[in-house]
Amino acid sequence: MDRLLKLLEKVVVLSLIAMMALVILLSTVELGWIILKDIITPPYVLPGIIDLLDIFGFFLLILIGIELLETIRAYLVEHVVHVEVVLEVALIAVARKVIILDVKEYPGLTVFAIAALILALSVAFFLERWGRRRA
Repeated sequence: MDRLLKLLEKVVVLSLIAMMALVILLSTVELGWIILKDIITPPYVLPGIIDLLDIFGFFLLILIGIELLETIRAYLVEHVVHVEVVLEVALIAVARKVIILDVKEYPGLTVFAIAALILALSVAFFLERWGRRRA
């Protein structure tokens, strides 16, 4: 029974890796298409600020996918979820939100909460790295 569960876990993890790789590949192609479309449509080579924010957001979304792929791969190889990678993914996700955030649409308390979240994740990331160096 234990071997069957380990085999099932391996199949699921390999499936997740394959699907994540496909999603990252398709997302990268989509990002390239968006950039090309912005370059060849008037005004040429000068995407607007909204387009740039969308491109940056999409770029960071792909980075999140890459980090998640690394987390899944590390789990497959070592059977351990690396806290540092998870914190990196969270920081990139929050950074993406901040980049595409229109501050005028949110109340001040929400913006303050996002700042507190960034601070908490940054402190956790620092402490995790500091603890790893000391070990």
